[in-house]
Amino acid sequence: MARSFNRREVLATILGAPLLAGCDMGGRTGNRASKVAKPKLSEAKSRKCEGQIVGPNHSLGHRMRDGEAVVPSADQWRKTSVVIVGGGVAGLTAAWRLLRAGVKDFKLLELESAPGGTSRSGASARVAYPWGAHYLPAPLKDNTVLIELLDEMNVLEGRDAEGHPIVAEQFLCRDPQERIFYKGQWYEGLYLYAGAKPEDLAELKAFHALVDKWVAWRDAKGRRAFALPVAAGSDDSEVTALDKLSMAQWLDQQGLRSPRLRWLVDYACRDDYGLRAEQASAWAGLFYFASRVAKPGAEARPLMTWPEGNGRLVRHLHEAVKDHVQLGTAVVELIPRREKDADVVDVITLANDGTAMGWHCEQVIFTAPQFIAPHVIRPWRTERPRHVAAFEYGSWLVANLTRTSEVQDRGCNVAWDNVLYESAGLGYVSATFQRGLDYGPAHWTYFLPLCDESPRTSREKLLSLDWGDCADIVLSDLQRAHPAIHTEVDRLDVMRWGHAMIRPRPGFVWGPERREAAKPLRGIHFANTDLSGIALFEEAFYHGHRAAEEVLAKYSSRSA
Repeated sequence: MARSFNRREVLATILGAPLLAGCDMGGRTGNRASKVAKPKLSEAKSRKCEGQIVGPNHSLGHRMRDGEAVVPSADQWRKTSVVIVGGGVAGLTAAWRLLRAGVKDFKLLELESAPGGTSRSGASARVAYPWGAHYLPAPLKDNTVLIELLDEMNVLEGRDAEGHPIVAEQFLCRDPQERIFYKGQWYEGLYLYAGAKPEDLAELKAFHALVDKWVAWRDAKGRRAFALPVAAGSDDSEVTALDKLSMAQWLDQQGLRSPRLRWLVDYACRDDYGLRAEQASAWAGLFYFASRVAKPGAEARPLMTWPEGNGRLVRHLHEAVKDHVQLGTAVVELIPRREKDADVVDVITLANDGTAMGWHCEQVIFTAPQFIAPHVIRPWRTERPRHVAAFEYGSWLVANLTRTSEVQDRGCNVAWDNVLYESAGLGYVSATFQRGLDYGPAHWTYFLPLCDESPRTSREKLLSLDWGDCADIVLSDLQRAHPAIHTEVDRLDVMRWGHAMIRPRPGFVWGPERREAAKPLRGIHFANTDLSGIALFEEAFYHGHRAAEEVLAKYSSRSA
């Protein structure tokens, strides 16, 4: 049964004990002698902004989860060759690949009213903005299929001397790219050099040297230790052994104990995985730093981004395949069966208006998260596969807010990515900054991963929050760096992602469950970022493309 949480308990665990200890619910500060002003929760209560909770269609989603019996009438059945379940990046990519191969007899069915999943975006009268994934590193030359997509989007302007794609300047993240807020001032970059001791800098140098070692490493087949997509990397035991311990344990083994380095690594794990360094696999932690670097000593590949983040990529894919897309339609049951010595699948759907339909198809590409599969695949409802239990998902609170006044900060002025050093949140990215709107109202997207040891506890906490609670959390956190934020925001909308991304805990990425989950079930092919163990655009794109290739291979075998 779901546990109930009182408001103080939720705010304490999400905002952090130090923040809550400094102010009671009446707003009295507990340490008036502090040189750094402590945010007061009561000030967030004086907010003048409006907003709402937006996001996933819980009513249809819960009907899927509960296995509600839906029986379409005889005249509500249709035929198609392929049904794609889910309109996130993997589903849109699968549709894109089928169309490029000349296959037009397919349908993509998406539960939500907009495509994109956690890469979806929104828009105001001033600027578009992300609701989740918000950047894409320029790929290395070996990721040829992703490069094809970027070429199609006219994002690239050639190749460098080593063959890696060159991104057109207007699609690169603006400078300054990042800054961090620490004890009353902003500093450029993600490593806190201000006040660093010689031993801190020595450990940072040693860490970079260790990362460079892995960047240079190749197995007997010439594969990198860490590559994008994950499938292109090595499965050598020297690499996979890293998955058996946490990133914090790996740092301990290397004798790296500098608090500043530890913060940087912990931030990286929270940013990409929604896990702290002691929770994330060391393989995943090193993947963050090594997979985006072409050669030892080089900078990580430059970041592409747009005001709406990866919503721009979603929009391109959706425009290409939209004639085959049906939004607001939940797939409530998949029934694999045999017909004339061949595997076929019946797909039963339920629309937002309550209309039930059925599809007779030859193959299904299932791109929804793994945890949904046992609720909709009929044989798995009674015999739940053991591998599904290994898939854990993190919860995130994301808020989009408009600040009515111009930003005047101490230290490094506004950047694209603005990180709070002493916070459970990740800070915010600025859509208006990336758009070049340096004057007037600013639009920020704030991110907070819930890193509880129990994913279920995180979800229960998150879903117990109403809009006012969420606004308090966001404004109280941002008030660390922007003291008057509670009076300067006129709109604050919230998305509660209960199953935002797969969590690469130690033992999962190179455990047997991930490989087992990728195997087709008769006519059903699986494709989502879960199958890589990390939730990145490149992985969703890869699996959508791979599953489409599996479908095309069956077409080829039949025609042969």
